[in-house]
Amino acid sequence: MASDDLQRFLDELRARIPIADVVGAKVKLVKKGREYQGLCPFHNEKTPSFTVNEAKGFYHCFGCGAHGDIVKFEMEANGLPFMDAVQKLAHQAGLQMPQFSAKDKAEQESKKSLYEIMEQACLFFQRELRMPSGAEGLKYFSQKRGLSKEIIEKFRLGYAPNNNGLMAHLKSLGVEESDLKDLGLIAIPEDEKKRPHDFFRNRVMIPIANKQGKIIAFGGRVMEKIEPKYLNSPETPIFNKRRNLYNLDKARDAAYKEKKLIICEGYMDVIALDRYGFSYAVAPLGTALTEEQIAEAWKVCAEPILCLDGDAPGIKAAMRAVDRVLPILKAGYSLKFLFLPDNMDPDEYLQAHGAVSFAALMNKTKPLIDILWQKYTEHEDSSTPEKKALIEQTLLTEVNKIADYTVRNYYTREIKNRIYTAFKQSPWQKNKETPAPMEKKENNHAEIPIKQVQPTNQQPYRARNFQPRQTLAHNIVSQAENLRKSLNNDTDKNIRFIIAAELIYPELIDVYEEQIYLDEIEDESLKELQMVIADTYHEAEEKLSGEDLAKEVEKSNAGKTLKNLLEWHMLKTKSFFINDLRKLVEQNLKENKRRNLEKEIKELTAELKQNFSEGTYYRLEALKKEQAEMIEAAELAI
Repeated sequence: MASDDLQRFLDELRARIPIADVVGAKVKLVKKGREYQGLCPFHNEKTPSFTVNEAKGFYHCFGCGAHGDIVKFEMEANGLPFMDAVQKLAHQAGLQMPQFSAKDKAEQESKKSLYEIMEQACLFFQRELRMPSGAEGLKYFSQKRGLSKEIIEKFRLGYAPNNNGLMAHLKSLGVEESDLKDLGLIAIPEDEKKRPHDFFRNRVMIPIANKQGKIIAFGGRVMEKIEPKYLNSPETPIFNKRRNLYNLDKARDAAYKEKKLIICEGYMDVIALDRYGFSYAVAPLGTALTEEQIAEAWKVCAEPILCLDGDAPGIKAAMRAVDRVLPILKAGYSLKFLFLPDNMDPDEYLQAHGAVSFAALMNKTKPLIDILWQKYTEHEDSSTPEKKALIEQTLLTEVNKIADYTVRNYYTREIKNRIYTAFKQSPWQKNKETPAPMEKKENNHAEIPIKQVQPTNQQPYRARNFQPRQTLAHNIVSQAENLRKSLNNDTDKNIRFIIAAELIYPELIDVYEEQIYLDEIEDESLKELQMVIADTYHEAEEKLSGEDLAKEVEKSNAGKTLKNLLEWHMLKTKSFFINDLRKLVEQNLKENKRRNLEKEIKELTAELKQNFSEGTYYRLEALKKEQAEMIEAAELAI
């Protein structure tokens, strides 16, 4: 395997496996602030001096000086050879172990010299900025951009002269031309008659460091209005533009302290923000924001702010970010969006309005769900039922890309809430103040005043066939269970009972309609019945009783399905309170959820056997965890 392939594979291992998990298998770790602490496994100690830094990806002992990453820990803590350590980690990460050659370890060690070459290149560019040939570059930074000497030095800004000065300088230090080519510092023309030349020429230079602070690449910007405006280092053995974020090494500590991280579009945006006191800004490296960069940002801040220009390209960048982040969302981790007004970039806005105004804007960010909704509803025609259905179908298809089971379910519910709010308001509901989608109450149960609900048959209380609640509930459960058992292979049997309950107390539609919809009805006639019941209820000018609702439904195409609904006929013969019926509905919902979990677990297990993927694996694990929690909760309730 080539050295660059080895580096990529090791980077993939480090990106996928949290170092706290690797070390935690050997050492009992305790969270202390943003680090973990424990007793060092490499020397005897009674007071913990061993730390693990998840964001930086290394462990360090202040007692004995032990230091390294996940590969080194496996080698030293468990006495494994390099190849065995990599093999173990590859298995843990679910990656196919590539074929390594005997030279790979030596090639990995050679990376140290590549970092040293990049450091010398950075020093060269910094010196050139102070030379007469770099006067235009210094003027660009100090006058046009308004950067102080301290900022220029902090970000190690430089200048690449319009000659082959860098190549000559590094060759004088004994650097091989092949290394210069591999690092993207020189370009070799296809025409063999032409000589190699510096890759960066007559540009101001912005060095790019990895999160350990080592220089791995450069970004060069022209000072005139010519294209390309930015020229970035190509992919090299030590630089992968998809995995790194500009300025993460400097922004990390400030981001931890402020619990904020700004992701903006370019290098100069980051530098401008730092100049105005926002030292927790980073940027992608000449590409749209990638999944790997989002994962790196999440190690520092659970909800980074994606700061974009408010123009069309900025909106387009936001939509691309939505596509990238949706599949990898997990509980507690997302993106927030900030669009600057008047098509300004951060530098322009800060110069025009100042830091206080920008800080105020940061309190007006939009959540990811808003951008997703905007992407597929803004400027979309919803004038017909078919077009409404298309919008809903598109949104739910996008949400289904979320691998995390729990997050996906909450997104599905939120999108459906918004669909109902946007498209399904009843005439008698329109007179009420409808809350904004994001402000909708999660606990809809509280909206039903149980004590005020009257029986649908309107009989006086004393005329009802009163039974103690415990006996009543038992009888209903028994009869409902007998009915369910008689319907072999009926995947919708729980849904049938809930629909029947809605016809007894229509008020339950407000509570359970969305949950029924979320659980996906398989039988088409039953699905139509539920839709007719809900639509009839919502479209009524006045609230309907159970009897009136059933009469209206019987007139529709779903009337035959209603007449064949055994659960409805059974429930009509019983007298009960709404609280009793709600308890039974909750039981049916739980049973239906359990059945759906079992079904999806079975499907995903079969899918993994055919074609392994990380997303499917993690989704299956989440489902199994949820199933175990349901079983445990049921056992505790007994």
